[in-house]
Amino acid sequence: MATKKSARNTTKKGVSTRSAGKRSSAPKSPPPRPIRPGYISHTELASANPLATKVWCQEVLGWKFLEPVPTPTGPYHMWSFENNSGGGIRSNNPPENPGSIPYVEVSDIQAAFAKALRAGATKMFPPDEIPGGMGWIAVVQAPGGVVFGFWGPK
Repeated sequence: MATKKSARNTTKKGVSTRSAGKRSSAPKSPPPRPIRPGYISHTELASANPLATKVWCQEVLGWKFLEPVPTPTGPYHMWSFENNSGGGIRSNNPPENPGSIPYVEVSDIQAAFAKALRAGATKMFPPDEIPGGMGWIAVVQAPGGVVFGFWGPK
């Protein structure tokens, strides 16, 4: 039950529901969590049939998906776990073979991408901003052919 305190209402736990007589039109976003350098927080599955892969993951693994995000190459099907990790399923881009890409968190996308190239990686996808202000991504192929994605701020 809310209790009235001067010009603002608060809940039992003291969380403000109204300030200065005006209601907030949108909830405030939580502050961004700190980057965990080296932590794999997102895995992208490149599939020759993204919808079939999504259905299989739902049935076999019990994954829950958000609404698909439209992209120029088709829908991007995202799932999320409670520990701020998850991933997405997209169409593979031939000659790319179906597979997965782990996305590692980095504190500076430009610096991490440059360091990877200096250390012998091959550029696959240069740093690019994710629509909606969700950070930046880049993809490299490490020596030996393993593909890694980077995610973080510019």
